[in-house]
Amino acid sequence: MNWTKQQLRTHVQVIQGETPPTIVLQNATYLNNVLRQWLNANIWIYEDRIVYVGDRMPHNHEGCEIVDCEGKYIVPGYIEPHVHPFQLYNPQTFASYAAKRGTTTFISDNLMLLPLPHEKALSFMDDINKELPYSFYWWCRYDSQTKLQNEEEVFSDKLFRQFLDHPYVLQGGELTNWPQVLKGDDKTLHWMQETKRRGKKVEGHLPGASERTLTKMAVLGVDCDHEAMTGEEAVLRMSLGYTTSLRYSSIRPDLPEILEEMLRIGVSSFDRVMMTTDGSTPTFYKNGVTDEVLRIALDKGVPLEDAYAMVSYNIARHYGMDHLHGMVAPGRLANLNILEDPRQPTPEKVLSKGVWVQDEPATEFDWSRYDIKPYTLDWTLTEEDLHQTARAGIDMVNAVITKPYKSEVDFGVEELSKEHDECFFSLVDHKGKWRISTMLKGFATHVSGFVSSYSNSGDILLIGKSKRDMLAAFERMKEIGGGIVLVENGEVVCEIPLTLNGGFSTEPMEVVMEQQDRLVHALKDRGYTFVDPIYSLLFFSSTHLPYIRITPSGIVDVLKNEVLFPVVMR
Repeated sequence: MNWTKQQLRTHVQVIQGETPPTIVLQNATYLNNVLRQWLNANIWIYEDRIVYVGDRMPHNHEGCEIVDCEGKYIVPGYIEPHVHPFQLYNPQTFASYAAKRGTTTFISDNLMLLPLPHEKALSFMDDINKELPYSFYWWCRYDSQTKLQNEEEVFSDKLFRQFLDHPYVLQGGELTNWPQVLKGDDKTLHWMQETKRRGKKVEGHLPGASERTLTKMAVLGVDCDHEAMTGEEAVLRMSLGYTTSLRYSSIRPDLPEILEEMLRIGVSSFDRVMMTTDGSTPTFYKNGVTDEVLRIALDKGVPLEDAYAMVSYNIARHYGMDHLHGMVAPGRLANLNILEDPRQPTPEKVLSKGVWVQDEPATEFDWSRYDIKPYTLDWTLTEEDLHQTARAGIDMVNAVITKPYKSEVDFGVEELSKEHDECFFSLVDHKGKWRISTMLKGFATHVSGFVSSYSNSGDILLIGKSKRDMLAAFERMKEIGGGIVLVENGEVVCEIPLTLNGGFSTEPMEVVMEQQDRLVHALKDRGYTFVDPIYSLLFFSSTHLPYIRITPSGIVDVLKNEVLFPVVMR
């Protein structure tokens, strides 16, 4: 945040009594993270900044909003340190929902920005901070998490430099291609070094990593990791000097057990620990965002001051922005949560950049400025496009892990039996240039036609028992400008319009939650047995997970980094 010299002079004038504050929180009990104490003070705010915290009240308070906080508790606005802001929702709708529950700062994945023209992606990062009353920061991805045909073009040296030099970019990563780095990928290692030279962090992605691997990655520059799946794994990362981000997400909801184990092991310092919801799908947030994570930590016995620091002060210090965030102190952004009780972390009122978010009408954001708009597909699919092109079928081990298998089902038929759990499965280029088709085992027994433009690569997934219904679902997806569509006997069962580049919705979170809920129930009624089908759609193409993936380059063996069956041009 860059205040002008004139703004800074005005802030000083407020302290001197020459200019009135815009808001004063009087008689406040607030958490001082440096002293780890709850103190009493009056908090003066001028526009978007805290300018004074102390005993005095302003002599000049003309036009000032004075809020009596007697009996209330003030904590810094919560920070989400690891956001994937495109899980059907978009950054604006997610932030609007989360802010009402106290989370007003977001450190976000830039994957959704990579397909955009570079200048538009960069201006987007500026504009969203200027136009919305929330604080958005970003990562700089080193790889696409899939196997693109034009990887070198998308991940150019120019793009890396532009992102890493941007003031709202705080870190490189998350580092999903770390196995390639260990095998000798010097390009990624170079950009890790460039990240560190700029004083920014490198975020790991190290699930199941051994002590040896964690040590190697720390030596290569990784600062933080969010992939601990047990308390013991979290403590191992802490002991090796990592900042450790504890995850509570729709695919890994094991935070309660992790905290229990950490406390049982005897962890008494949480200074290098953060908490994240890791870009969960919409319905997971029905009970809250960071406030729900805090509730879990408090219920498990994490000390009050530590729990609040893990979602504010610790994060701000890790990223070197505690001069702006994570503290109730002069000079910081006026991101503050007013609580009825510190053991009840969902705030009754929230200030974000000095604005009461509960009173703020939903802000319309013009996505079209950045070439983010509904899909307009000027091509169509035929049954011939669904013919088999790859002999290796894909078998779902769980919602996100897939392995190869050999199907004995006749691919040439128009419709498959519902007596088994194999489906036709295709990935088609969203520009209509290529396709690849195989069999998918384990997704469902009774899904007739299912299409999604929501995928890791932005291309179109088709799954189903009936090629006719798959094509009908595709046509409906075209009509609504992108989205997820389930068709049965030629009729639409349910759909989620995703009119922003086929991947995310403009609807409020609450609406998307209802749509997702209906879709998940419909899929489970038709034989989907895993945790979260939205994650399945996202990860079918994700090459940071084992063992076999369907990608824009073809069917890929992840461990060998080989294309087994390439895509076919249409």
